[in-house]
Amino acid sequence: MKIFPAIDIKDKKCVRLIKGDFNNKIEYEMSPIDQAGKYKDHGFKNLHIVDLDGALTGKTVNLDTIEEIVGKFDFKIEIGGGVRTFESIEKYINSGVEKVILGSAAIKDKNFLKKACSKFPNKIALGLDAKDGYLSVSGWKENSNQLTLDFLKEVNDYGASRLIYTDINRDGTKASPNFEDTIKVAEISNCPVIISGGVSSIDDVKKAKNLKNIEGIIVGKAIYDGDIKLNELAKEIDA
Repeated sequence: MKIFPAIDIKDKKCVRLIKGDFNNKIEYEMSPIDQAGKYKDHGFKNLHIVDLDGALTGKTVNLDTIEEIVGKFDFKIEIGGGVRTFESIEKYINSGVEKVILGSAAIKDKNFLKKACSKFPNKIALGLDAKDGYLSVSGWKENSNQLTLDFLKEVNDYGASRLIYTDINRDGTKASPNFEDTIKVAEISNCPVIISGGVSSIDDVKKAKNLKNIEGIIVGKAIYDGDIKLNELAKEIDA
């Protein structure tokens, strides 16, 4: 199973939001570049990056930072946050990231998702962010009125190469991931699933390892707050 330490970038800093609320954020002193270096030093191979400025503006605001991380460290990076055009996808792919995450744009326009998967094979990850079973969009500020599982069934054959499932009510709370709903998603998904939101301890990571069709897990706030030590987490990396 792949472990994705998280870097959320806002105003060139590492931040963590509580339940996706931009008014409820914690800033950390470590720069995104330094944080990536720290992950590299501990032997991590994968990285989950969210451009929060991008999520708000729909532009590749922190592309230079992403390019620097790609250039300095040999990570397999998945990047998300306000990716709404083929041009943005192309910019990220050209910068050397492994996967580009489509969230709101894919949910609002299924055709965009379908075309992106066709145009950029094996490069598109679908980000499904859910609250009480319904998908949220636009930086989690809007409810889409679409049930997560219904939407997934509709787009399951479009060719996304990865699915990232986040329970918004758990994100940034360290209340443990919503394993129950993630399992339901993984059971019907045609592509492997990444667990996201609420990871609180090394036990959550170990539990995820035993689930079917789970490719990996994203760990964010628990690292920054010291609840999970990097050397302890690094032991869970698949050889």
